[in-house]
Amino acid sequence: MKPTSSKTIIRLKDVWKTYFMGKVSLDVLRGINLDIYRGEFVAILGPSGSGKSTLMNQVGLLDVPSKGKITIDEVDISTLEESDLAQLRGKKIGFVFQQFNLIPALTALENVILPTIFQNLNPEVRDRRAKELLALVGLADRMTHRPNELSGGHQQRVAIARALVNNPEIILADEPTGNLDTKSGEQVMELLMELHHKEHKTIILVTHDIEKAKHAERIIYLKDGEVERVVHSK
Repeated sequence: MKPTSSKTIIRLKDVWKTYFMGKVSLDVLRGINLDIYRGEFVAILGPSGSGKSTLMNQVGLLDVPSKGKITIDEVDISTLEESDLAQLRGKKIGFVFQQFNLIPALTALENVILPTIFQNLNPEVRDRRAKELLALVGLADRMTHRPNELSGGHQQRVAIARALVNNPEIILADEPTGNLDTKSGEQVMELLMELHHKEHKTIILVTHDIEKAKHAERIIYLKDGEVERVVHSK
């Protein structure tokens, strides 16, 4: 299956990430070259220590490379100030993490609204948008519940709604089913697939689970900080 568009939305060109511990250097990413296309569902697959999390931080604009170039919609991120980078990240990318990262004191609705505050949206617009998204993920009757009143599967649905609230083009899901039981994990994967097919979102799934990776159109295998191979699964 081909992506919705042949246009590259994220490009990594010869990206290296090196960490220094005193006089010792460690190359965690080693010359990554990767194009991700608009409307594509991609899985980044590899064992612990392969560089998945570091690559996720690069793709998600949470970190900058030691060497190489990253572009988002043809914008070189190295040319941006940190404030501009944060704005680009907030508008373009929605994050779904393994740990949910919900704020315990806030309701489901308040957790979903939170990212919109930094994008200067009208309060009425952001409230309506958050309610629509909670309904979309099947939580219309859980909006006033706090995280400790929700199951793990429901908390991850809140996290997905939060990731969507600024209408990003890209959803970056880092082991999104890692803390869920089998049934809840399957439901989360089905929801990501639905967002891909119906909303035409670009989905980047970071995982060590080959069965989860098979949902993607393309699987990028990482080993020792390098792209070992790329497999088209659909």
